[in-house]
Amino acid sequence: MSDDLALRTATELVAAYRAHEFDPVDVLDAVLARVERLEPRLNAFYRLEPEHARAAAIASAGRWAADAPFGPLDGVPVTIKENVATVGTGLPSGTAAGADAPPAVVDGPIARLLGDGGAVRVGKTVMPDFGMLSSGVSSLHGITRSPWNPAWTVGGSSGGAGAAAAASLGPIHSGSDIGGSVRLPAGWLGLVGHKPTHGLVPVDPPYLWRCIGPLARTVDDASLFLEVATGRDARDHTQVPVRLDWARVRAEPRDDVRGLRVAWHLDAGWGAEVDPEVADVVRGVAGHFAAAGAEVTEIAPFATPEMLDGLDLFLRARSLLDLERMPPERRATVLPFITEWTEGARGADGLAVLDAFGQVQALRAATVAATLPFDVVVSPVSPGAAFPAEWPMPSNDPATSLHHIGFTAPYNVSDQPAVSINAGFTADGRPVGVQLAGRRFDDVELLRVARWFEAARGAAATPDWASIA
Repeated sequence: MSDDLALRTATELVAAYRAHEFDPVDVLDAVLARVERLEPRLNAFYRLEPEHARAAAIASAGRWAADAPFGPLDGVPVTIKENVATVGTGLPSGTAAGADAPPAVVDGPIARLLGDGGAVRVGKTVMPDFGMLSSGVSSLHGITRSPWNPAWTVGGSSGGAGAAAAASLGPIHSGSDIGGSVRLPAGWLGLVGHKPTHGLVPVDPPYLWRCIGPLARTVDDASLFLEVATGRDARDHTQVPVRLDWARVRAEPRDDVRGLRVAWHLDAGWGAEVDPEVADVVRGVAGHFAAAGAEVTEIAPFATPEMLDGLDLFLRARSLLDLERMPPERRATVLPFITEWTEGARGADGLAVLDAFGQVQALRAATVAATLPFDVVVSPVSPGAAFPAEWPMPSNDPATSLHHIGFTAPYNVSDQPAVSINAGFTADGRPVGVQLAGRRFDDVELLRVARWFEAARGAAATPDWASIA
């Protein structure tokens, strides 16, 4: 019974609460028991908050008993990524250099919105140093490992959130994404990971390309999260005054995709080549859409190596500045891979960094121009499947550190929504996610398409979450 409740989706939990089959306290007990059993081998949590969670679950149970829930996530266990402020907990950003960060005195926007909506926060999940790695390697937390196989990476930077989601330590987990940090863990763990249109979910502090998004096991659960997470918060001066009908994803599922204009590509125009097994999965997805009546077109790469180099230099320079502002003794505790990567910007003057940012803006323009004629763009999430857990990045080389984000980063810089959803497995069992991207503010339609594919992909491409024990 314990694992049965922990394995339920958020959508199933809310329906059961409404029918008074069980209450949020029962579910929290099941989730905490599963955390106790699986966390030692996963290392997903920065902070567990059982007392906070129990108080929230008890309050939620009272509301459901009175048939007066706060909203669509009332009583649902959730986690929040380490880099979001919560009262009483520090913000070390995954690095030993921030181990003594002072406790926050106010909740960040997503923590406040989830709390106000009655969600039950189980804890906060780990991230790698400064969120600048696509893995679960951290100088502060050690290594976070995949629930599918401890030898495999969880991805990053929302690696703890991904591990918790795949291990069913609650149905919904909040991550953040600046170049793929929600979609990459989702792709390597078999999850649904949505990077929303920039500005829909409030962030504090706001930053170029940074979005808050869910990692979950189903599209419906991702839409539930976004229904709550897109509330207003004045601290994000970049938030856009747009409200989308997220409930439509669940209330009006697509029966088919006939006439949908679908593009697909296997060449990002930069970075690493796509692994043959991943390429086969993506071709299969394109074929699946075509067989269902969509108008499917293969498109040429729209990015260039110069754009990648510009993005790489800009991000290196930003992180180098952060390190330079630290005392030497604190800087010495940062993961050496990060330090070596940032040194690539050493000597670049202001003109060079501005020129690099110009290349990023060119990437934005190229992404919009190439994808605007289509309703959905299908691609790999990453060129390869999960790599060794001990590696900081897929190439394990600072010189080529960003060569795996050729398919994800364009949609950060263009502000467009993109979702990762599992579409198959490699011969050795590693999940392979595909990315579906859409136009700005078309998030609901994009998720409706993802939900259609989720139902149509077949058993061979559907993760067996109950097998993780």
